[in-house]
Amino acid sequence: MLIVFVVVLADLVGGAGMIWLPLLAAGPALAATTNGPRGVLWVGFLAAVLGATLGARDGVPVRELAAVLSALLAVTLASGLASVLRGRRERVLAAVRSVAETAQHALLKPVPATVGPFQAAVRYSAAAAEARIGGDLYALIPTPYGVRLIVGDVRGKGLPAVGTAALVLGVFREAAYDEPDLLAVVDRIERSLARNLGSDDFVTVVVAGYAQEGRLEVVNCGHAPPLLVRAAGGVVPVEPIQPTPPLGLRALTGRTPGLQVLSFTDGDQLLLYTDGVTEARDRDRAFYPLVEGLARHLSDEPDRTLTALHDELLAHVGGRLHDDAALLLIRKPTVSEPAVAQPTTV
Repeated sequence: MLIVFVVVLADLVGGAGMIWLPLLAAGPALAATTNGPRGVLWVGFLAAVLGATLGARDGVPVRELAAVLSALLAVTLASGLASVLRGRRERVLAAVRSVAETAQHALLKPVPATVGPFQAAVRYSAAAAEARIGGDLYALIPTPYGVRLIVGDVRGKGLPAVGTAALVLGVFREAAYDEPDLLAVVDRIERSLARNLGSDDFVTVVVAGYAQEGRLEVVNCGHAPPLLVRAAGGVVPVEPIQPTPPLGLRALTGRTPGLQVLSFTDGDQLLLYTDGVTEARDRDRAFYPLVEGLARHLSDEPDRTLTALHDELLAHVGGRLHDDAALLLIRKPTVSEPAVAQPTTV
């Protein structure tokens, strides 16, 4: 409507007649981008009435004025149809988002602020922003054998990657409760993937477990090394002692994963992440420096640390990631801090 009134004002001031009247069609055309069909028709009707009035005022020949109004009518009808189609696409997109959010909550369940003896926090961003889910996976669960966690990255994107991530998480959650040995948990996932994945598909994962006080077990299958932060300070990548291929490719190499044991005491923290974080580039094609970023934003609250890291990561890439990215941080509180809340039994 603003555009229509600007055209009318220009015609009244300039008195140019046919020079300005065809521009009235811009009103209903642009209205289709934000309004429904009823709004488009009202703008078109208003433009037609004002166009006919101005044409008669300026002495525009009837034939030329009829041509302008016919074109205006055609644009209005076409814009109304475009508005209807846009509304349908928006409703479909809203339904897809709703389903995607439901699937994400079922697949990537929220991580509570405290799990067993740990403080914990998670940040996840899918590259497919409209779908809000992707091929990265994480889970952190208490089991009869201590707290166990997994972070992984499925090869590929889209629905096939989501399906594979769901398979890995389903097997992990079941095996983590059943198997006392962490390597047996990884073997269960490997066997399941071997039956269900194609020859070119694979999943990189880090699986960790805290079965004994002060002792953290880590199994790395082709994934980025976790970052260990000691209470005394310093960020150290936990490089695997025995390099192991990703899950799904063991049959090609014959290598089996090894168990790595780390001391993990009060005040220590462990960050697990996917390559969507470390391979995020800025406009100069520079990778995001995760080690430096973690050291810069480290705090005694994992949620605050990951919030600062995630915000800095998005700023580094200019607001939108081009690959799925997941961050999972756990921290063992010190004795001097308030006790970690434990669930009560009624």
